[in-house]
Amino acid sequence: RRSRRRKSVAISYEPGQGDGAEPQRARWEPRDWREQLERIREMRRSRDAPVDEMGVQKCYDSSAPPQVMRYQVLLALMLSSQTKDQVTSAAMLRLRQRGLTVDTVLQMDDETLGQIIYPVGFWRNKVKYIKQTTAILKQKYGGDIPSTVEELVQLPGVGPKMAHLAMHIAWDSVAGIAVDTHVHRISNRLKWVKKETKHPEETRVALEEWLPRDLWKEINWLLVGFGQQTCLPVNPRCSQCLNQDICPAAKRL
Repeated sequence: RRSRRRKSVAISYEPGQGDGAEPQRARWEPRDWREQLERIREMRRSRDAPVDEMGVQKCYDSSAPPQVMRYQVLLALMLSSQTKDQVTSAAMLRLRQRGLTVDTVLQMDDETLGQIIYPVGFWRNKVKYIKQTTAILKQKYGGDIPSTVEELVQLPGVGPKMAHLAMHIAWDSVAGIAVDTHVHRISNRLKWVKKETKHPEETRVALEEWLPRDLWKEINWLLVGFGQQTCLPVNPRCSQCLNQDICPAAKRL
């Protein structure tokens, strides 16, 4: 015979509802982050960093069919890893002069492709990854690129930062924050992470926990240029930085 006693069911309340509900905890935010961000915007107002003039968003043929444009964006991102924007831009220009499409790359032998993209960083590995990824795009996606981060990171030679930037630039979709070495370094210097992070992917997760979503697309562009011009990896130009008085890592004179 079944027991007539009813099982107790835990009820979860929305914050502020129900008797005894705990008050909603304030979300963690870095100190002074809004003022720091506004000052970085001011320092980036001239848009004259290498990323502005030769970044991936400037490397594709904007008059190409959308599918070709998206493929060129992905290739530029693959080339850009561990490579200065100037070198990536030049390599993309040489590729585009050959007619940069899925089919032209598949028809190209490895030696020719290597000669065209040299001297991008790790160019031999990138030849292999570009060929493998391009073949997958042809077979699985009809020559287009995937439209989700999850599918993009499955492609050879494509990491999370590239995937998020591909979503931003190629698909005009904000799926997350694109974190490269500049964003990673500056986020730690400004203490925009609760505790120090060791890798860009950790930084991405930490930033997405508190940074308002409407700023996700802007933050990569802002911090990359800021990192190229002012908040340098070695010997940052703190004396030229508007955030000198409110930056935890600033070298104050």
